[in-house]
Amino acid sequence: MKLTVENLSCSFRGEVVLDKLNMSVREQEFVSILGPSGGGKSTFLNILAGVLAPDEGSVYVDGEKVKGLSAHFAYMPQQDLLMPWKTIMDNVCLYGAIHHQKKKIREQAAANIRSFGLGGYENRYPGELSGGMRQRAAFLRTALCGADIMLLDEPFGALDVITRGGMQDWLQGIRSALNRTTILVTHDIDEAIYLSDRILILAGRPARFQKEIAIREENRDRDWLFRQTELHREIYYYLKEA
Repeated sequence: MKLTVENLSCSFRGEVVLDKLNMSVREQEFVSILGPSGGGKSTFLNILAGVLAPDEGSVYVDGEKVKGLSAHFAYMPQQDLLMPWKTIMDNVCLYGAIHHQKKKIREQAAANIRSFGLGGYENRYPGELSGGMRQRAAFLRTALCGADIMLLDEPFGALDVITRGGMQDWLQGIRSALNRTTILVTHDIDEAIYLSDRILILAGRPARFQKEIAIREENRDRDWLFRQTELHREIYYYLKEA
């Protein structure tokens, strides 16, 4: 397994938030974690990213235990966090500048920037781009950092419904080219169905993984998604009652 989580628990101010979470993720698998607001999803990602320390439990990547900040994980929050005084190219190459790999990362950015829908915008500034384009720039920056597992925390949640749908279509289209193991936190049932190989429902107080749903369809588009009404209904009522 690429990623294994064993008996992970976390508490705040004496209240248990996450209780003995267990999960495994295969190489290049796309897993969505779906659940209600305040249910511990972002806390779980922060633990994986090394920002928070769990009370107990272990995280393994490729069979080796990891603790704290790790080069295995790249974290993308909901906000794009682009630096307004830097060009798009400089923003997406930030990892290279920090780690003294500027030339290498810049070459990789130049090779990928068109597939991320940013061709011709390399020398523009974030304030000149739409919300969707800014998110693509943030996504490219995340992909260029070299980590083998991407952690996406509601990356399209702040976008309007049409732009968000376009970003979901775009991500669906480049998934195979990204060649990464991905964990997505979302509140959006359709987004989880559309993008995921598996959906894990995190719910309850304290939160636990309550249900796993495999999505086996390989050829997905909007028409396919619109036909998933029964699955959407099943997930909706499960979340409502969890």
